[in-house]
Amino acid sequence: MPFQLSSAADKGFTKASSYDTFRPSYPAATVDDLLAKLQVKGLKEARIVDLGAGTGKFTELLASRDEEYEITAVEPHAEMRKQCEGKKLRGVTVMEGNAATIPVKSQSVEAVVVAQVYNAPKSWEPRTGWESKMKDIVWSYDDQHPRFRHEEWRQVFDKQLSSTPFTIQAADPLFSLPLGENSTEFTYWLSPQAIWERFHSLSQIAVLEGEELATVKDNVFASMGAPDVEGNNKGELPLHGRSVYAWTTSVPGL
Repeated sequence: MPFQLSSAADKGFTKASSYDTFRPSYPAATVDDLLAKLQVKGLKEARIVDLGAGTGKFTELLASRDEEYEITAVEPHAEMRKQCEGKKLRGVTVMEGNAATIPVKSQSVEAVVVAQVYNAPKSWEPRTGWESKMKDIVWSYDDQHPRFRHEEWRQVFDKQLSSTPFTIQAADPLFSLPLGENSTEFTYWLSPQAIWERFHSLSQIAVLEGEELATVKDNVFASMGAPDVEGNNKGELPLHGRSVYAWTTSVPGL
């Protein structure tokens, strides 16, 4: 079946510049360790595909490194792709494509990365009461489009081995198992307005309009203004997060 960008993503990410401004980046330690696990840390001019690069939030971290990577940023959304192109990042070629049609030759790169931000699964316990309320609001607008927070991404790897030891060749697995996994926790201090802008960049919230959007905004600010919310002397609130990263290798010979 040909790839088709979901209508939620197509409409929800139209405001690509706002997405790029308010979405979080990735902790340096996470990026460094992931690249080490992918065996491209310190590898000069290694060729990397950033799949679903979006506006280039992860791409720019790759492009700024001393390895001087040769990066192909692949993105299906036109506005997101335009935002990434506008950054004119060193060593980066931005191309239209998706997971089914990656516009590079087979076995021509050292690593493929896929990065997604601001998607907390239900199983994650929020650190504060107001963050718990924010999470409830997000899930109340869940549109059933699969994202990291649905915690189904591992199925891509697990289902490749849905065979018996006697039919493993027929299964034709692409990735080595088990996956390597790790995570890094972090805290950002942001103003209530910046937190709202970040929240509003979620595709299922970005598509809201009029009274419905106003109600959501009121509920978000009410959560941040609760008596038990503690901020710093700048009026900023601690926004807690976790970067989860996983890695594998392709099966030799594929």
